[in-house]
Amino acid sequence: METQHNLPVPVFAEPTPLGLIGLAVGCAALAPIAFGAALSPAALKTAAMLCLFFGGGCQFLAGVMSLANRNLYGGTLFTAFAFNWVMNWWMLTSIAGGAMPDHSVLLAVDCCFLLVFAAMTYGFGFFSGLLFAFLLVIDFMYVFKIAAALTGSAAFAPLIAGLTVLLGLLALWIAFALLINPVAGRRLFWFPGPVYHPAPPKQQA
Repeated sequence: METQHNLPVPVFAEPTPLGLIGLAVGCAALAPIAFGAALSPAALKTAAMLCLFFGGGCQFLAGVMSLANRNLYGGTLFTAFAFNWVMNWWMLTSIAGGAMPDHSVLLAVDCCFLLVFAAMTYGFGFFSGLLFAFLLVIDFMYVFKIAAALTGSAAFAPLIAGLTVLLGLLALWIAFALLINPVAGRRLFWFPGPVYHPAPPKQQA
């Protein structure tokens, strides 16, 4: 069904805050591990379950709902990233059981993800500067993960940990902007416009 202006009617309410809150909870669960403060099997298993249900579950649900609402960009990002959080669950559970994932396979996948998120970062610049910054943080996380894997250096670990916290905070800020600003009737949480605008369509001769 379509509106009078030929715009599709959303099937669901805006699911983006759900996906972002789930991502923030997943980042919070990973933060103690990323900083090296919680590396016991119990901590790894606890973080694994939070990654599965919040990082994976909330984002998968948000992704499917976004696709149903014909939001291709949000649906693609959330759905693809949801499976990445399921992989985080599997890796943390495996490490807690004493089995280490293969680093060469993970490196190849991280390189692929970097290409995907770099393209998505550019695209989100057409929507909002805050969304652009959000994706840029993810880009840098993958750059540092790849650099750490190639060099075997632990110097990148604090940077990755700090970006994990920053990503969670940005996710919460965007979620609150989408949830609270419409209710309050004013912009309590800053949410800028596009970084750049698409080129105007060429007029036919």
